[in-house]
Amino acid sequence: MQFPLMLQDLSLWLAVIAIILLVTSQLLSPFYGVMGLPVNKRKLRNTAIAVASLFLVTVLLRIVQILA
Repeated sequence: MQFPLMLQDLSLWLAVIAIILLVTSQLLSPFYGVMGLPVNKRKLRNTAIAVASLFLVTVLLRIVQILA
């Protein structure tokens, strides 16, 4: 069985992942090393911004499809 992944599905997935990553990067405690969670806050925020940028690209592609 083949699962068709459309542009709208990809766009929604990217939006949800970007929101989760951005919220996680903002809510990380300054003492995250104490919990044993080796996460670089700057890299997490940069990844969230990159995923959000990909989401915006998919939105632009959808707009172009609607106008064409």
